Amino acid sequence: MQAMPDSRPASSSPPRLRSVRIGARQWWLRSAHGSSLHDLYFLSMTSSWLQFYCSIATLFILLNSGFAGLYLLQSDSIANAAPKGFWGAFFFSVETLATVGYGDMHPATLYAHVLATVEIFTGMMGIALFTGLTFARFSRPRARIVASQAPVVCQYDGQTMLMLRAANARKSMITQASAQLYLLVQQHSVEGHTLHRLLDLPLVREVHPMFSLSWTLMHPIDQNSPLWGQTSESLEQQQARLILTISGSDEITTQDLHSRHLYQHQDIRWNHVFEDMLQVDAQGREYVDHTLLHATRPEAARPASPAK
Repeated sequence: MQAMPDSRPASSSPPRLRSVRIGARQWWLRSAHGSSLHDLYFLSMTSSWLQFYCSIATLFILLNSGFAGLYLLQSDSIANAAPKGFWGAFFFSVETLATVGYGDMHPATLYAHVLATVEIFTGMMGIALFTGLTFARFSRPRARIVASQAPVVCQYDGQTMLMLRAANARKSMITQASAQLYLLVQQHSVEGHTLHRLLDLPLVREVHPMFSLSWTLMHPIDQNSPLWGQTSESLEQQQARLILTISGSDEITTQDLHSRHLYQHQDIRWNHVFEDMLQVDAQGREYVDHTLLHATRPEAARPASPAK
């Protein structure tokens, strides 16, 4: 096949790529929308706490160093500067930016007063901005929804089922929780085109009114299912992946929660069943054992039902 000419405009600089991690797989994205620095709020919300405060500290040092250099443009602009030189101007800038004002050092010229006024305004806006970002990060809801490490394919009520399990690790309840399951496959057309398709896998029950303990998600593999006739080998050829999303409202904070889980095709355990999480202790109390969330066993090892 003859290669088509590249219609993109020539650029003197190499393309910038940024990484995007989806589950265990890392993708590289060549964006046409410029640097990610254009969305500083997104970077502030998605960076780790260490990266966030290190960035603020770096900006704080650079900002005070810049104002210190501006104060030094005019000699003797700071009265009682101690120590002399850059460090005296730097510490005076820190006191001014933080609106502390110890009183020992103060502006001595009109130029220094004007510059201190600009710096105080900058400091007030900076404190308001960083306080808002810190609160937004702290108050952002984080779902603690744990999903089983592997889906299973087994027989249930005479029908082949794809099953997953989820548990709410918080003590609070998630109201009107909804779950969606998708199959992501790579397909090739007869013309030789390759594309990734996202196929819906309908669940037996997609909404849980009170998700507090555990939830078994079941997709029937019938003739209407994209998994009908599929095997582990065919899913491997299609580089298939399962995507599970769960969302709902936290009963305590009334905030929306979202959770996403990704499974590779090799994670599916065929002809396996989940261990029962409902247990009974020595006092006869029933409880749900979350430590068994990921436990599975071969379907052939299912114990026989007691005689009636």
